[in-house]
Amino acid sequence: MPDVEVGPDAPPAHRRTSVLGNALRGALIGVVETVPGVSGGTVALVVGIYHQIIDSASHVVSALKRLLAGPERAAGLREELAQVHWKVVVPVAIGMVLAVFTAAGPVADAFEAHPTVMRGLFFGMVLASVAVPVRMVLHDLRSRRSLARAGGRDASHLRLRPQHLIAGVLAAAATFLLVSLPPADVEAHPAVLIPAAAVAVSALVLPGLSGSFLLLTFGLYEPTLRAVDQRDLAYLAIFSLGMVLGLVVVVKVLKWLLEHRHTITMVVLTGVMIGGLRSLWPWQDEQRRIFAPEGDVGLVFGLMAVGLIVVAALVWLDSRMVAAQQRRPQTR
Repeated sequence: MPDVEVGPDAPPAHRRTSVLGNALRGALIGVVETVPGVSGGTVALVVGIYHQIIDSASHVVSALKRLLAGPERAAGLREELAQVHWKVVVPVAIGMVLAVFTAAGPVADAFEAHPTVMRGLFFGMVLASVAVPVRMVLHDLRSRRSLARAGGRDASHLRLRPQHLIAGVLAAAATFLLVSLPPADVEAHPAVLIPAAAVAVSALVLPGLSGSFLLLTFGLYEPTLRAVDQRDLAYLAIFSLGMVLGLVVVVKVLKWLLEHRHTITMVVLTGVMIGGLRSLWPWQDEQRRIFAPEGDVGLVFGLMAVGLIVVAALVWLDSRMVAAQQRRPQTR
């Protein structure tokens, strides 16, 4: 049976969101996109606009395809663009761009000057973010069981199966091994930048993956932040081209997975996030060799707790907002 139900923040179209609120959401996503290990997709889930962004991006891609190759090109273009959540997408995009250009320099400086302390903060944030896909999986299963019982069908099979758990463990193990590899030292050449950007942009639409972390793995993290901070238009133009190419491929695939294989997709993402915590262990050297806590242990664990509490509070707030929205139609 396909996993047709989506997570706890779907369908999101009925939510009352302001332009300023969406701009602030975009700014938050933009800031965390400059942080290795923290996923913009995760933040989009937490603040409740993830499915709107995915759905809108999918319609934009479809609009371009219909304009280039479909019948009745103008009508097809208008039909697809009419389904984009423009009141969400435009302010979110503006907030993201402004935040990235504002935060890139300071984040790069802070991470370079205080790597142990910054990784501690990021570790706590990502650890708390694991609750997001877990909550989506549990909500998905509860919703499907309720629908089955309401229709008089057997719901006993609608639970986490061994293959779900195996997929999650394998995803965690593969990610752990990947992030344990020494960072590569790659020249910022167009032949490298375009595919790297295409892969890194998946973090915008895939909760659990960090675009900055992927760039760090490719050896392009600091050059990209410096290019943003110094307004290196040639570098940014090539990087943007790679992002567009990545979105064209990734968005459609991810939208299909969320619509048809939601539970297994969220389980795998949970494994990716758990395995990715290896890269954010505060005490490690430049070759990613980890070692026992030392030095300012209290400060690092304190910031780790702060990061965990902040994100946990956002997750809790989002769950309360979702519950209120679900009750509202029933009280009318």
